[in-house]
Amino acid sequence: MRALLSIVALFSLLKDMKRRTVRIIGVIMITCGALILSVFAYKRISRELYLQKLLEENVIFEIPSLNIRVPVLEGTDSKALQVSAGHFEGTGSPGHDNYCIAGHNSTIYAEIFNDLDNIQIGAEMHLIDTDEKRTDYIYIVTEYAIVDPHNVGVLNDYGDDRLTVISCTDDGEYRQVVVGILKENK
Repeated sequence: MRALLSIVALFSLLKDMKRRTVRIIGVIMITCGALILSVFAYKRISRELYLQKLLEENVIFEIPSLNIRVPVLEGTDSKALQVSAGHFEGTGSPGHDNYCIAGHNSTIYAEIFNDLDNIQIGAEMHLIDTDEKRTDYIYIVTEYAIVDPHNVGVLNDYGDDRLTVISCTDDGEYRQVVVGILKENK
């Protein structure tokens, strides 16, 4: 009888140890999950705060119909294009000549121009300059084309005031080019 009670007590002790172990593992898993979510939340919040800072300090490019609103940094190096659109150095200025910008169309890099292929002729594009007045230059889309990546003629000055937006096609083999002609400025 004592042996049977000892076996029952041993099973009860093992059952309690198993419950404690499962609870401890559960607490550890919940803590790890909370830490991982905190890291992702911190990164997202940091990225959003950085984006807001860039929007305050740089030219802003918008396509309201596609819900695109991004800062435009000088240059088209990979660092600039990771977080924003980039202005091709040596091309126009907001509201003057051929102001050319580029941005990624990718789920790997910044997803700035993923919807660019949905642009419609006649849509508005805006460049908001960081001058004291925050001048809003409005361009009307007149052209959408797919070109060879080596076709740099789209960067040329055409003698008018235009905005040229360049991004890769979904497969990355070609370039999408959207051209807008200056309508007016506010």
